[in-house]
Amino acid sequence: MTAKPTVPPDTAHWTARLTALAARHSVPGAGLGIWYQGRRIEAAAGLANAGARIDATTDTLWQIGSITKVWTATAAMGLVDEGALTLDRPLVEVMPELRLADEHLTRSVTLRHLLAHTSGIDGDYFPDTGRGDDCLERYAELLADLPACHPLGATMSYCNAGYTLIGRVMERVTGIRWDALMRDRLFRPLGLTHTATLPDDVLRHRAATGHYGDPPQVVAEWSMARSTGPTGLICSTTADVLAFVRLHLDGGSTGDGTRLLSGDSVRAMQTPQVELPSPYPAGRAWGLGWVLGEWDGLATYGHDGSTIGQSAYLRVLPEVDLAICLFANGGNAGALYAELFREIADELAGVSMPAPLLPAETPADVDPADVTGVYERSSTRIEVVERDGGLLLRDRFTGILAGLAERPETEYPLRPLSPGTFVARRPDDGGWIPVAFFTLPDGSRFVHHGGRATPKVS
Repeated sequence: MTAKPTVPPDTAHWTARLTALAARHSVPGAGLGIWYQGRRIEAAAGLANAGARIDATTDTLWQIGSITKVWTATAAMGLVDEGALTLDRPLVEVMPELRLADEHLTRSVTLRHLLAHTSGIDGDYFPDTGRGDDCLERYAELLADLPACHPLGATMSYCNAGYTLIGRVMERVTGIRWDALMRDRLFRPLGLTHTATLPDDVLRHRAATGHYGDPPQVVAEWSMARSTGPTGLICSTTADVLAFVRLHLDGGSTGDGTRLLSGDSVRAMQTPQVELPSPYPAGRAWGLGWVLGEWDGLATYGHDGSTIGQSAYLRVLPEVDLAICLFANGGNAGALYAELFREIADELAGVSMPAPLLPAETPADVDPADVTGVYERSSTRIEVVERDGGLLLRDRFTGILAGLAERPETEYPLRPLSPGTFVARRPDDGGWIPVAFFTLPDGSRFVHHGGRATPKVS
């Protein structure tokens, strides 16, 4: 850590930096929230909707995407505190109608598996089960036909479907729909006035919409299906998200002393459950909801989110009482995150953000036969091939995701990083992301890319 400044920069400073960096990275609009040692800073820049020329403001609601998972996990751990759920007993005990890919998975999967993304349920499954209050129940019924992508507990693979199932399990034990449960257990006790899960409620406020392309064009679909609620449909402001973060910084209690989560559950959520097969932008291990990492020797927790044309980033450094959240609605949001968070951590707390991944300067020899082939799960087909003396990864969305993604197919040149691990160059900003190849004890082979484990099929 470097020496930190005596007086943190003010709101005007970070508004100016957000505005300049959003323009540099072609981001139409953005919202920034900083909590640092008792002080909250909010900033906004650009347009919430470029088509309608609606300004982004600090009270704009953004889609926080998969940061929603930490909220769902928090509510689930509250039910664990109350004894309505347990972490390690099979979920079928409280949801006897549950049917998954096979009998062993059905009879053995636990809440801990779902929270830590180790269930093996193929995660990127987004059927539209309607807008009714039974959408999660209908979604859970479809999981019986969804193949598993890895054996239960064998590795980690990011699992949206598992969090939708958590939402249904919570409905089952409380008799309350997930949307209402989140209002009752989190939004209202935390005093959140600008947080919602349903479009009807979001439309009472100024709301951001997603954009694709340059110049930015408003996306054709504003939101994903209601059944994705527990995994990614919360809309909120930077101030409300920081209020939620403070619940975890303050050991599970609200500002007025109301306890929503036990200290044991707060700590459990921040305790590593599984190491990631490949480095991940937010960290190297998963807790119960949170992604766990380290910046400059300090523990971090956080999460990212991505919806249709919107991106969200959240990092918390509890040892220096720093939390940063960023929402963006298009452009090169990842580059904006990297540059802005690096500045904030350094200028406010004297903390250095980890350096970006780069290929090894003297990489070890790689036998292409060890990694080339086809890897596939329900929503993705990955081909690793030789081209022009190197390796290329071709990543193609299939099914519903193919119609929602800005870029349904992407090709990434691969460069060795370490034995079994490569980095792939992103086509948007030239940065590098990790790709790991590994073999389970049963001999099955996988590629780990984008947080997902995809089995080799040929």
